[in-house]
Amino acid sequence: MTARLRTPLTELVGIEHPIVQTGMGWVAGPGLVSATANAGGLGILASATMTFAELEAAIAKTKAQTTKPFGVNIRADAGDAPERIELLIREGVRVASFALAPKQELIARLKDAGVVVVPSIGAAKHAVKVAKWGADAVIVQGGEGGGHTGPVATTLLLPSVLDAVDIPVVAGGGFFDGRGLAAALSYGAAGVAMGTRFLLTQESSVPDAVKQEYLRRGLQDTVVSTKVDGMPHRVLNTELVQRLEHSGRTRGFVAAAANALKFKGMTGMTWSTIVKDGLAMRKHKDLTWSQVIMAANTPMLLKAGLVEGNTQAGVLAAGQVTGIIEDLPTVADLIDRIIDDTVARIDDLNSYRVTDPESATA
Repeated sequence: MTARLRTPLTELVGIEHPIVQTGMGWVAGPGLVSATANAGGLGILASATMTFAELEAAIAKTKAQTTKPFGVNIRADAGDAPERIELLIREGVRVASFALAPKQELIARLKDAGVVVVPSIGAAKHAVKVAKWGADAVIVQGGEGGGHTGPVATTLLLPSVLDAVDIPVVAGGGFFDGRGLAAALSYGAAGVAMGTRFLLTQESSVPDAVKQEYLRRGLQDTVVSTKVDGMPHRVLNTELVQRLEHSGRTRGFVAAAANALKFKGMTGMTWSTIVKDGLAMRKHKDLTWSQVIMAANTPMLLKAGLVEGNTQAGVLAAGQVTGIIEDLPTVADLIDRIIDDTVARIDDLNSYRVTDPESATA
């Protein structure tokens, strides 16, 4: 039987193990989320690339596959964020996760309904803000993480956040095994959040050929690009990414406009909703209009790579851990071995402790 660890995260959410599977767009669907929940971790559905109806269906499918707690990631700046929040409440979803800080009134609504609110943040000042607004916990991702990321390494960002707030802090960016979880717990974190490690499991819906592309890569094979959508984005360094890096602004805008049309057709969004979302992005993310236009690239380029398996026309979000992961376990096997390894590491550390100082110097 796998060992157990009790932390503020497991107590808060009601899960067995302090491991979070992040809400990766196009990847974190019902199959992966329910597998994570059934294995004792916290799986988070990614809803940013779903219509409202698709999110309803995904929640229903996840509930049909697990009776354990799971979460849903919501874009706080989305025009229909309040409606999605009401859906989570009606369906009894345990955790609401946000990539951006939600409005204070949205946090209050969720908490009044008993939903655990866990925003992802990238700086201590943001953690302080959402904690003051009532967030129950935060996920903090260091620069090693995949997708949108910041410049500060987890080893520095994590302690700065832990020193700033009293709510549980979940560490993200660079985690893939028991050594990482033991280290995060030693820092004072309540658990770890992992994206790439869960992407590279058997239950992940990413095409097998794409998974093999990840496994072939080394530690130097990711790059932080601003040419995907105008913001720092850690991805695999592919030929497409290299072309984007050397492309001019005009070419990028033309591609973004075309992708905006595709995204509009895929989601059923109206132009008024797209404009409204763009205005919200400018306000909440402090973006330029060029960055707002480029943002249309993200969902479509990721879809091409992670769903359609077209690495020539899509991008592959990837944490730096890509270069050290070597296998495709089941989610259950992955979580079991991480917890067993973590407990062994903690026991090893305890063996270093000297209870009799005199014997240590004899």
